Amino acid sequence: MKKKQPVSILVVDDDKTHRIMLKTMLKQWGWHVEEADDGTTAIEAVHSKPFDAILMDVRMTKLDGIEALRRIHAYNPAIPVVIMTAYSSVDAAVEAIKIGAHDYLTKPLDFERLKLTMARALDHRQVEENKDSADNNRAAPIDAGGIIGESKPMRELMEMISYVAPTEATVLISGESGTGKELIAAALHRNSARKNGPFIKVNCAALVENLLESELFGHEKGAFTGADRRREGRFVQADGGTIFLDEISETSPGMQAKLLRVLQEHEVQRVGGQETLGVDVRVLAASNRKLEEEVAQGTFREDLYYRLNVVSLLVPPLKDRRDDIPALAEYFVEKFAKKNNRQVSGITPQCMALLINYPWPGNVRELENAVERGIILMRGDYLDEESLPIPVRRFAMNDETSFASTPPGSLEEAEQIVIKNILGETGGNKSEASRRLNITRKTLLSKMNKYGLT
Repeated sequence: MKKKQPVSILVVDDDKTHRIMLKTMLKQWGWHVEEADDGTTAIEAVHSKPFDAILMDVRMTKLDGIEALRRIHAYNPAIPVVIMTAYSSVDAAVEAIKIGAHDYLTKPLDFERLKLTMARALDHRQVEENKDSADNNRAAPIDAGGIIGESKPMRELMEMISYVAPTEATVLISGESGTGKELIAAALHRNSARKNGPFIKVNCAALVENLLESELFGHEKGAFTGADRRREGRFVQADGGTIFLDEISETSPGMQAKLLRVLQEHEVQRVGGQETLGVDVRVLAASNRKLEEEVAQGTFREDLYYRLNVVSLLVPPLKDRRDDIPALAEYFVEKFAKKNNRQVSGITPQCMALLINYPWPGNVRELENAVERGIILMRGDYLDEESLPIPVRRFAMNDETSFASTPPGSLEEAEQIVIKNILGETGGNKSEASRRLNITRKTLLSKMNKYGLT
């Protein structure tokens, strides 16, 4: 077996005293360190030998860190680069992250944060190396838990989980409502070194800002009306494990600023308290909205987005993984037959064909609810299409508004027809339509806007 080379970090800073200090600290933590006194020298070093990570200052007299980053990233985008900048130059750091920097640190440096940031940068490098290595975690099957799927999109997603789970990387999980983002988060935790630690889930959309702050960070006795005792927050409860922040896009600008501080400093402060509490927590976040678009619209902090998006996983919608529908449907039939004490022999071929071809705007969650309803209302030994919800049955009806009489030319067109029909049935009541479609009202409004149904 090939002997593993020691981790090598390149420190780039034109301040010799600061550079030597950084080299000393990094070597104490067990890493091999080389130096460069300018951006040009750093570029030459990267061309001449491999490095696992780079720690580089922004302001340098000959060639600044931003331009050096551009050239290094163009030559080898796999090398994680951590930028150092003064508090007054944070905008430059955010710009650096846009063009490929892994993270940034503000001066004066906090050594514990420096150590953790470099460790995470090296974890990110490990993820990339695992993709190309024959002797990696792909050889060992991961614990998929409740994830069902053998389609190509799901195989690719599970492969990415096998790369990412063993690392400490922060992960942003994206996907439509009902696709199973929480299951993906649970799989990341279950296959990580933190698997024996707590896995704490928080739905950020379920609480108003003040209650969410208390939920996440805890509060002191008397901090607000009803706070009759001290309470530890979810970050403290997750210490040594993983916290999953679902619907992160629904947080307010004020809460986003507080979450950014936690990611930067790895410490929290209870509401109404003065004490800061250090936390060792891996953060996973999820959103059913495209955060890059939210950033462009100014509704989500750009710096928080880049902190969260160290690794991005996209959970495919059900319409893009139709090969998985039979296995999912059969799993739900068995689950709800047992739950409702029903004897079910299987699914009729006509019903299965309908399940496979329906566009499922509510994704796996809608499929699950449709099968549960069918199990409760079925009259024979087999689940058939007559037991399914009205939006699904309409797919097979032969009338002027059905899919059979006007077959859609694409899955998006089919989805548009389903939404239009349900809106018609509910008299335009969006809350009732979203309930019937088993999607959130925000998701419905987004789809209506997409299809020009507003």
